[in-house]
Amino acid sequence: MAKFETGDVRIHFTEHGSAHGEPVLLLHGWPDDASTWDAVIARLPRHRFKLIVPTIRGFGESAFKRNEAPRTANAGILAMDAIALMDGLGIERFSAVGHDWGSNVAEALAIGWPDRVLKMALLSSLPRMGGVGAPPFWHAQLYWYHWFLATERGAKAVADDPKGFARIHWENWSPDGWFDDKTFERVAAAFENPDWVAVTLHSYRTRWQEAEPDPRSLWLEQKIKTTTTLELPAVYVQGQEDGVNPPQVSENVHEKFTGPFERILLQNVGHFPQREDPETVARELSVFFGD
Repeated sequence: MAKFETGDVRIHFTEHGSAHGEPVLLLHGWPDDASTWDAVIARLPRHRFKLIVPTIRGFGESAFKRNEAPRTANAGILAMDAIALMDGLGIERFSAVGHDWGSNVAEALAIGWPDRVLKMALLSSLPRMGGVGAPPFWHAQLYWYHWFLATERGAKAVADDPKGFARIHWENWSPDGWFDDKTFERVAAAFENPDWVAVTLHSYRTRWQEAEPDPRSLWLEQKIKTTTTLELPAVYVQGQEDGVNPPQVSENVHEKFTGPFERILLQNVGHFPQREDPETVARELSVFFGD
């Protein structure tokens, strides 16, 4: 594992594949860690890709360098972390694959740096371009944790038991039996980062204007709201059994893309396709990036 330092954050990342392969940035989501891509990486043709896999600020070993640094985690500032990393690695043009939070970071990268992002694959979370309104009541019920995190009592409960809070989502968002205790405990070590709760709170509160985005990213957050479509080739991968973003919420996602686009639904898969069915995800990504 290597590290790259931005102004505020020490970002840990790994590299895989060929030094001369096609650069692809793999962005993990919440509540998860960078190991979410391990089984997919093992199934991708190593000679074709140069894979960069960072750990999001406030997770695992990606830590804030200064006590006074704001513990922000809106999509815009996370995208700025990612572009700083790619700059540091000397990678000008690349493709982005994101799951959950990482999906929104990939989208922000494509909007903020359209000349640099070649293709984009989004897993399990809808694009936010054009702005996000209040969800219908049935979907708001699945988003209960968003509202819980917006309250002080909810925030305290999460701070008191971050792993318990994360685990209930693993249990509710995918079919029974998709993970074992050993896997969860290994991943949950990333949630022991002292700033994990703070970045979790900020990420969800900013989505509903219960907190302000990092000021340095306001230009990008505004651009996300005013951008209604993207032209780059894109694919959206969705588990049919997703317990937080069911397939019906993505039925019209194609309207956000004017270039080549495909929506892929995976049977018997929930919110974590790359963990639940890495073989299919790797195959679909290989086809997508091979076009």
